[in-house]
Amino acid sequence: MTTLETRPLTESTWPDFARLVEANNCVWGGCWCMWYHGADKDTPPEQKRVEKERRVRESRAHASLVFDGDECLGWCQFGSPDELPRIHNARAYDSTNPVLPDWLVTCFFVWKGHRGKGVAAAALNGAIEQIEALGGGRVEAYPEDAVGRKVSAAFLFNGTLAMFEEAGFERSRKIGKHKWVATKTI
Repeated sequence: MTTLETRPLTESTWPDFARLVEANNCVWGGCWCMWYHGADKDTPPEQKRVEKERRVRESRAHASLVFDGDECLGWCQFGSPDELPRIHNARAYDSTNPVLPDWLVTCFFVWKGHRGKGVAAAALNGAIEQIEALGGGRVEAYPEDAVGRKVSAAFLFNGTLAMFEEAGFERSRKIGKHKWVATKTI
């Protein structure tokens, strides 16, 4: 692997994103990274693709894409609470009487052959840079604490708590057996 580079998800990087999604069964069997946008799980993947592309064209879908040369290897999705209204473990999250942040970091995807090689961390750092360029503010994420236990990388779609702490996020509150709210002001 050469040096990883991040680029924002835009109309010009859409073909790279779409190629990666399509090469990976539309991500988790058809998500197209639309669940956090509020898409119904029963919406056909083709419709999710159209909706995702429309959101990208309208600047209502944000992500930090990670490239090795010209090959897109993964991404980190982020956005405002209006853009990404869903949160995993929502009942536990809502029970903590939260004040919504300016930005949410919701999910990661890394092409299977490239997992465990720093792609997710590069994507997170790229998202932080983009958030800063967009005016910054308080950022929340919902990572999994994987320290001391074996967790399949495929199930770490919210990232690991250790990765977020390395990027300067702090544990805020627990919202599941191993899931935390992590925060950082940028």
